[in-house]
Amino acid sequence: MITMFLVSPAAFCATLRAMKVTKLLHTRMRVDDIERTVKFYKNALGLEVSRRHTSPRGAQLVFLKTPGSEEEIELCQLPGAEPVKVQLDLMHLAFEVENMDAFVAELNKRGFQLSDGPTPSGSGKIAFIDAPEGYEVELIERRR
Repeated sequence: MITMFLVSPAAFCATLRAMKVTKLLHTRMRVDDIERTVKFYKNALGLEVSRRHTSPRGAQLVFLKTPGSEEEIELCQLPGAEPVKVQLDLMHLAFEVENMDAFVAELNKRGFQLSDGPTPSGSGKIAFIDAPEGYEVELIERRR
C-alpha cells in the first residue's frame, strides 16, 4: 500500500528552506597515527590546531584550521580500529596557495616532496602531496 501526502507548493518550499544546510563545518578523516598526521599538516601546510579532545567512544580527535578559513579538518584516531587503507583517488583536500613555485621550494626545504606536479591548469597551476595514510592533498595556485 502506498500512502501519499499532498502539501501545498508553499508548504513544500517552506520545508525545503527549513532543511537548508548553511555551512560546511568540518571534514573527518580517520588516521592511524594522529601525532604524525598533525605534524604533517602543521609543518607542510601551515595549518593550526584549533582544539583537541577525546570522544565518548575513546577516539582521539584533533581539529585543524587553515588561517583565514572557518572550515576545519577533523582527524580521528580510533583505538582498536583496523588500519586505514585509503583507496587510490578516493578523496582529496584542496588548498589554495599564493605562489606555487615559492610554496614548493619551501616544502622541499622542509623535507616534503610533491607526488605530482606542478602542472599548468586552465585556471593556474595544481600540484599534489600525499599526507600520511595516503590521503591526497591538492595545492592550487589561481591565475590572478
